[in-house]
This record gives sequence, structure tokens and C-alpha cells, in this order.
Amino acid sequence: MDFNNKIVISSMETTAHKAGKINSHNEWDKLREVIVGTAEGTKAVLTWTKPEPIPEVAKEKAYELAREAYPQWFLDEIDEDLNGLCEVLKQYRAKVYRPQVYDLSNMYSSPYSWSSTGNNVYNVRDLHLVIGNTVVESPSMIKSRYFEATALYPIWYEYMKEGFRWVCGPKPKLVGDVVIPYYRDENARKLTEEDILYQQLTDGRIEKLHKVTENEILFEAATVLRMGKDLLYLVSSAGNYLGAKWLQAVLGDEYRVHATEEVYRSSHIDSTFMCLRPGLVLVNSIRVNEKNMPKMFDKWDKIWFSDVAAVTEHEMKFQKEVRDPIGKKLQALGFETNMELLASPWVGMNLLSLDPYTAVVDQRQVNLIKVLENHGITVIPVRMRHIYTQGGGIHCATLDTVRESKLESYFD
Repeated sequence: MDFNNKIVISSMETTAHKAGKINSHNEWDKLREVIVGTAEGTKAVLTWTKPEPIPEVAKEKAYELAREAYPQWFLDEIDEDLNGLCEVLKQYRAKVYRPQVYDLSNMYSSPYSWSSTGNNVYNVRDLHLVIGNTVVESPSMIKSRYFEATALYPIWYEYMKEGFRWVCGPKPKLVGDVVIPYYRDENARKLTEEDILYQQLTDGRIEKLHKVTENEILFEAATVLRMGKDLLYLVSSAGNYLGAKWLQAVLGDEYRVHATEEVYRSSHIDSTFMCLRPGLVLVNSIRVNEKNMPKMFDKWDKIWFSDVAAVTEHEMKFQKEVRDPIGKKLQALGFETNMELLASPWVGMNLLSLDPYTAVVDQRQVNLIKVLENHGITVIPVRMRHIYTQGGGIHCATLDTVRESKLESYFD
């Protein structure tokens, strides 16, 4: 199948694209400008929350391990895949921006007795919510993400020449219990159908589930699904009710923020719901059913799907032989890190719509591709080899800033 030809037939234009103002109201209108993440500078997270200073010997060893966790061949493969994604978007005549990465290995300190390094600027959607001509920078609950959003500031200042509304969430203190286990006793946990399938798709691992406390405003933008005047907000390990309340107050009466915690116990929303066009939503059927389906989708057609490809043997080998051992060593040195984290297999559902009838999808997700094509969607497959260890797929690694979009209501 000639996918490049499909792009030309469905989407390409003969006129040169001129930069426009920030404008994106949903997940599906025709894409014009987009930010794509990067692997540049990626290091393992080193977070210190102990009252005593970091011993110099421990710090030196931790930095060595943080570098070993991301060998150059690994970063090269990530960037190769991201560059391939960029080429697809450019062929579609979308303007592509890339972050300007700072030194993520620099350790910064908080007056609230914690210090941390950064991790990466791969998942550019995670901390940025584009609502029309407004960009909301969200206050993450993860200490290593405290300054991550600044890597996009050069891009926002470029957009500032045309003007837009830039809102930043209150900087959280992140003291005490911020993220707590969903199950206090993992040994007493009764495995659900989702848990069992997760194990099958990850060679026996089990997802450790958490939730966010309500002590301060905490949420990541990727907990929000945009549908014009209506926003579906997932209360999970990446967002609390205070975050939804703050977002509603900031956006005002023109928008409706619908908070739900009934459909998913873990993190971001885009491995559970993806709206493809008005009236059509892709739904993760291992997490969602008719009983816990948000009422707003009652009249929408639903593509029930959970048959994702398993995490690759290559990724699982790298996780078990490199990341897991390094994570244990860092913990033994007294650091908190992200080495034990692996994205859900359902991050394979994580796609980017270029318009209501065209989507970019991970090429390994052959079952999803077939389902989408059966619903009249032209699929452009791209290679994304490390979405699980990077914690995000195509939707996570991209942030649409300009679509041919207008504010509408799809539920009145």
C-alpha cells in the first residue's frame, strides 16, 4: 500500500502554508501547525526528598547511572522515529516546531526540601493544553517536570508576535503525600480483567496504580480531551478534582469541564478515549463499558477497541536488563527515579488526527489500523519503537497548536 500517495490524495495542498495564530478547539480539525517532542538530553530522573544533603559520592554515582540508562543508540532510535513523524507532518503541509532543550541533568532545588533533575522533553502534550487561542501550562505532580515546560517557551514567544492567551497553573509545593498508591497493599489486590491483560501484553509485569491527593491544584494537560466547548477531564494519577475546578474557573462559562474517575485508574486520557470527528469516538473497551461510559457520548458512535499489539520484545528486554537494574541501584543510593515506569500497552491507541478522515498511527498497531480504515479513516503508519519506555505515543509526543478550527458545541 502506497501510504505516501494516500497522503497526497487526501490532504496535500499546492499553496505554501503561512503561519497562523494559535487556534485548536478539538482533536480532529485539519492540522496546520504542531510541536513534536525530542529525545535530546534525556537522562534518568534523580529526585532527592531526604532531609539530609545528598552525599557527594552518591550523587556522582547516580549521575553515571542516569547516563547509562539512556545509551546513545537508544536516543538515536527515538529521534530517528520522531524525525520520521515530522516528515509525515511536513508532507501534509503542517508547520513543525521542535522544543529547545535545556540541560536536563542540572539539579534544581525547592524551598520545600526536595531537589530533582529533569527527564526529557518527549511528551510535549503532557503539560500543555491548547484551547482555541489559549495555552494552559498545567501544574504537574511530578517533581522532575517542574521546569520541563520552559523548553517550549521559545516557541510560545514566536507565537506571541501574533498574540495569544498564555495561562500557567499555580506552581505546586509538592510536599508530603502528593501521589499515593491506589492499593495500599499490592499483595491484597484483586486483579481485574485489565490487570490480567496488562500482564499478558508486558511479559508478566503489573501496573502499579496511583492517585493524586487533593491538597493543591495538580494536573497534567494530557488528562483532558478537547471537544469544542466540552472538555472531558480524567481524575487519575495525573489530575485531581482541584485541577478540574481551577481549569473550569480559568476557562469560564463558555466551556464545560466534565470530570470523571469512573473509566481509568491510572494516568492520561488518550489511551482510553480518542475523538476522531464529531459523533465518533475511539474507546478502550478493556477500561470502558456501557455502565461507566461518560453520558456525554450517549449519542456518539463508538469504536470499541483494546486489541493492541504487545509491548515489543526489544522494549521489554531493554526494560528488564537496563532500566529496572539501574532503578534499583538509584533507589539504593536514596534517589527517587522513573526507571521502573513503563507506559501502558494501550498507549498503542495513541494516535494523531490530521483531519476528520486522516490519522497517524503506530505501524505496529495493525488491528487498530484495520478498524479505523473500516470507518473511512485514511491511516498513515509511522514507526515508534520506544513509546513504552518513553511513556507516550504519537499523541503524547505532539501538540497541535493550529488547526482549521472554530469553537463549536457537539453535545447541545
